[in-house]
Amino acid sequence: MSTKLWGGRFDMPTNKLVESYNATIMLEQRLCPFDIQGSIAHATMLGRQGIITQDEANAIIGGLRQVNKEIEDGQFVFDTVDEDIHMAIERRMTEIIGPVGGKLHTGRSRNDQTTVDSKMHMRSTIREIQQDIVHLQKVIISKAENNINAIMPGYTHLQTGQPILLSHWIMAYYWMLRRDWTRFADLYQRMGECPLGSAALAGTTFPIDRDFTAKELGFDKPTENSIDSVSDRDHMVEFTAAAAMCFMHLTRLSEELVLFSSQDFKFIELSDDFCTGSSIMPQKKNPDVAEKMRGKGGRMYGNLMAMLTIMKGIPLAYNTDMSEDKEQVYDSMDTLQTSLKIMAPMLEKMVILSDNTRSAAARGFSNATDMADYLVRKGIPFREAHHIVGSAVNYCIKHRKMLEELTLDEFHTFDDKIENDIYESISLEACIKSRMSYGGTGTDAVKKQIEIAKSYLN
Repeated sequence: MSTKLWGGRFDMPTNKLVESYNATIMLEQRLCPFDIQGSIAHATMLGRQGIITQDEANAIIGGLRQVNKEIEDGQFVFDTVDEDIHMAIERRMTEIIGPVGGKLHTGRSRNDQTTVDSKMHMRSTIREIQQDIVHLQKVIISKAENNINAIMPGYTHLQTGQPILLSHWIMAYYWMLRRDWTRFADLYQRMGECPLGSAALAGTTFPIDRDFTAKELGFDKPTENSIDSVSDRDHMVEFTAAAAMCFMHLTRLSEELVLFSSQDFKFIELSDDFCTGSSIMPQKKNPDVAEKMRGKGGRMYGNLMAMLTIMKGIPLAYNTDMSEDKEQVYDSMDTLQTSLKIMAPMLEKMVILSDNTRSAAARGFSNATDMADYLVRKGIPFREAHHIVGSAVNYCIKHRKMLEELTLDEFHTFDDKIENDIYESISLEACIKSRMSYGGTGTDAVKKQIEIAKSYLN
């Protein structure tokens, strides 16, 4: 005879290979506190509704709390025989308090139980991730404020475009993370409906109070459709999508840390404790942490595709395919949280080499657009000004000069409207200062941007 809690229908025990193949208990132990919390709320509701006696409800709740303590103390034994943590906890609770423990499952199914556990755990994890994002944002703001006057090249196509403040560059990542924070906030809100009480797929014949359990577990309200409730894994898909997008931003930052710490750029110096060396080249200081983070982006994207594929074409309602939702979602959770926690101190300890960033901006013709703007202010149409400056840059390249190194006579060979004030107009400081449009790289504009960023954190 089967020893499973559901074994009455079966003449034979589960094949040991199948038992291990189907079991999720070793993956989902992180759900234990949420499963117990959900079961306590359910037992409380059963007692309040008179579905079980108050004494029975109290006994079940006491048994669940004892199981919780065993888990916290590391005394609980997880075994694949139990298949999942729901059955493991119920089995142990019943061992403690006796047959009355079997009344806990009245009016519910593992189908709604696993979904409510999953949502509670994910909502808790989302709040942790949002805190990690905020901490990284605070580090970015601090780095921007402490290097407010540092000038660097701004790039398009990884070619020098225009001079920018380094603070403006790093604040770009603040706003990426801001969007990530709001995506997780949106998901948290969408997960505000409680599936508990949907039972297997059709609801239950018992007079349960779903509003009570929803409020007890921190949800806004019960779900509206029991079939959708137990077959819904949108939150798992959406989490891996939001996590993948957030990680995309971390990979972009990682890539720039790798580039900017190289000898060819040398804009930054990463702290030794976030780098490694070479086994053969003794001079090497490799940005391996940033490279590792960049590489983990592939796994994060793969987790999203795995979830989408698992859910593709599944008929209503619950199917065991959906038990495959955990491994990649938990991996996305852990990878994102760990990476956010590592990125923050790596940035915090990073040294900005502002002399090098300024020199790079000066030698890359980053002031060419400003020379064109200068000519426009002299009455020359922009397209004509663009051609004049392009010719001047071509001349400079051939004669190994920068624009600001040309004599006035040389400038006049391109246009006689150019006067001595050209030198002031195309200095890097003037280029920065003049870009005062909202959201621009001018010093005051960046300071305003930082103040707005701080207001979101508060």
